[in-house]
Amino acid sequence: MSSLLQSTLNSTSHTTIPYSRPATPSSHESKQIGFVGLGAMGYLMAQNLANQHSSPNGGPPVLVWNRSTDKSEKLLAALGKDKIRIAQDLAQIASECDVIITNLANDAVVKSVYEKFAEALKAEPPTTRHRIFVETSTIYPNLAGELDALISSIPHGHLITCPVFGTPAVAAKGQLLVVMSGEYRSKKEIAYLLVPGMGRKVIDLGGNLEKAPTFKLIGNSMILGTLEVLAEAYTLAEKSGIDAENVHNLVQGKSSHLLPAPSTVAYSDKIAHDKFDGSVGFAIDGGIKDASHIRRLTAEFNSPMPAIDVAHQHLLTARAIHQLKKQEGKAEFETLDWSGIVAGTRAAAGLDGLDSKKACLVCPAYARQLICEIPA
Repeated sequence: MSSLLQSTLNSTSHTTIPYSRPATPSSHESKQIGFVGLGAMGYLMAQNLANQHSSPNGGPPVLVWNRSTDKSEKLLAALGKDKIRIAQDLAQIASECDVIITNLANDAVVKSVYEKFAEALKAEPPTTRHRIFVETSTIYPNLAGELDALISSIPHGHLITCPVFGTPAVAAKGQLLVVMSGEYRSKKEIAYLLVPGMGRKVIDLGGNLEKAPTFKLIGNSMILGTLEVLAEAYTLAEKSGIDAENVHNLVQGKSSHLLPAPSTVAYSDKIAHDKFDGSVGFAIDGGIKDASHIRRLTAEFNSPMPAIDVAHQHLLTARAIHQLKKQEGKAEFETLDWSGIVAGTRAAAGLDGLDSKKACLVCPAYARQLICEIPA
């Protein structure tokens, strides 16, 4: 998360959870939780929920579903049958669960999953059972309205939009920042389900379901803008003969206190040392999706963000370079992290996109200094 976003959040009057505790604090312990989407973030979120709320802590095992079963089976093997059950399909999740949490890759997948939820529940006999659907993915705001139309057609169904801020490393520690929009009582119940355990703090943005997804995109625009600035700075350093380690030290505060924000330091380290493994970070496809959403949002509100326009171009270039390396059998990583955006700025400057060791100094002012040899 960018230092600007962090300072903004810290300056608010919100407490860790901006709601009084529910009248029956332990009521969630007996509720069946379902979790759909065990990607890089979802797996860790589901794991923490299961550890916090399932037996021996009083609740039933979390019911999980993922498109590929290997991640569900991995989670079951890691936590055991008293904490995890694997659903056969989405209909089982919809039918058996009181709280259904989704964390999915993109808008199309989100809509498809919710359509299947609605289809399954409409086929069931009428019930007085309340169900809360918690959509934690990064989506374009108007999709929230479409999801609400699907969920509100189900008797006693409630939707809250609930995107989260944090990397997989933050998710693993249960320290995500949780943003909520939607019906008040549902938010209140879910807040005490997610914090502590999955998240460290809740920010309530009111009843309009579009506000939380909008806020998430605003936050991500800060992070992406920071990535773009770092990528451009590191590229100029390579071209002018400044060692990447000196730049990284400048960022993290060893030689100054210029940019010592934790997320900025982490991304600086990735760029400085070519740590572009998206399987343990944020995949570049997700970054491009978010950048596209942000650009669409800026057009909708006539609020230009030129840095995001440039960052989007560099993300596309980086992905193209990585895909070419995969086709040639030369890719170091199966999935490229979005910090690989630097490949776009490097390529534009005539440098190797994903391997800073192959960079060759071309700045005339430092022509006598040889940074490295260009392979024959």
